Amino acid sequence: MAGVDATLLKDLDRRGLINQATGDGELAQHLAESRTLYCGFDPTADSLHIGSLVPLLTLKRFQAAGHKPIALVGGATGLIGDPSFKAQERSLNAPEVVAGWVEKIKAQVSQFVDFDCGENSAMVVNNLDWTRELSVLDFLRDVGKYFSVNNMVNKESVKQRIQREGEGISFTEFSYMLLQSMDFSELYKRYGCTLQIGGSDQWGNITGGVDLTRRQHRGRVFGLTLPLVTKADGTKFGKTESGTIWLDAKRTSPYAFYQFWLNTADADVYKFLRYFTFIDVDEIDEIEAADRERSGKPEAQGILAREVTRLVHGEDGLAAAERISRALFSGDISELSAGDLEQLRLDGLPSSRLPQQFADNSLIHLLVEAGMAPSGKQVKDALGRNAVLVNGEAVGMDRNGDPQSVFSADKALAGRFFIVRLGKKKYHLFELAD
Repeated sequence: MAGVDATLLKDLDRRGLINQATGDGELAQHLAESRTLYCGFDPTADSLHIGSLVPLLTLKRFQAAGHKPIALVGGATGLIGDPSFKAQERSLNAPEVVAGWVEKIKAQVSQFVDFDCGENSAMVVNNLDWTRELSVLDFLRDVGKYFSVNNMVNKESVKQRIQREGEGISFTEFSYMLLQSMDFSELYKRYGCTLQIGGSDQWGNITGGVDLTRRQHRGRVFGLTLPLVTKADGTKFGKTESGTIWLDAKRTSPYAFYQFWLNTADADVYKFLRYFTFIDVDEIDEIEAADRERSGKPEAQGILAREVTRLVHGEDGLAAAERISRALFSGDISELSAGDLEQLRLDGLPSSRLPQQFADNSLIHLLVEAGMAPSGKQVKDALGRNAVLVNGEAVGMDRNGDPQSVFSADKALAGRFFIVRLGKKKYHLFELAD
């Protein structure tokens, strides 16, 4: 069919984005025509995190290649919890909480695909729509009868839970595979959906859906899994000292988001460029080759940070992140306006209120309380090295060894702000109380 990019699977493979696929090599031929595919996202919080970016961007890649993407938000499956490779049972969330999360996740996934591009316009669906009125007896008769418990317990994701001493798996979570499989069958029936994508931890659930669709509708459908993102040093992707990196700007600011990608290790950055950007693979290879020949810091991290921040937070979010980064890391903050400083706080720079009558000799205690250092000794050492700056000026010591006065209103930026830097990377924004 005209308009379908036959090189899609080759591009995914070159990016390292294909983990497993059903169909014994027939998927490429199947995708020679425009197809409908889906990926599911369960609402386990009020925001997705960056672990969801690979499947979200893969939906976008399929749509750009001429296929129709469906983003499924699991209003039903989110009430149960996916046991796949989880060490223990999830806590069940209240239905009204999950319903609120569903609406927020719907809005998030919607920003990555196009809903107005003709026949392959995207859709967002909620699996609670076809399970809400389903009775237990109908579910057991119409879905459960097609599943062998023997096969289910042999799925690797379930087997690990069963074999883990003292944990096991509840019938509730054990039934999750049936619900997700039902989603694929239902989407095939409603929309002709013939491909499900997901992380490699979803292989058992996806193959269950492939089998159920064949049994219920004699439908020929396919599954494709994507690699779970790992870091070369073995630490968990998407986690920092300050917590999870979320897609919601209110939970992880564009500035913090940008900095996360900017701090990517050299061992990971080129893989992440392939996973998380739409830069051509040949161009990424050229960036890597140029970085190898260049002395000094590679350029790949800056490219990665700009591209992913633009994808998630748009041009305005990227501009704010770059503006704040320049101001903080150059140390030239004197020109920041009140609006810039307000934006700085909104963009996630750690901040707190400072009483009008603050005593400067308690600066050491203040910085420890603000989390800038674990002890007063470290603050004193930094002061001795002129490594504590307030509004760009190093804090000196008086004859008694106490910090000099720095927090007077006449020295505040915009009349009320102080940016404190300790060392090269730790910043805190203090604002005078009214």
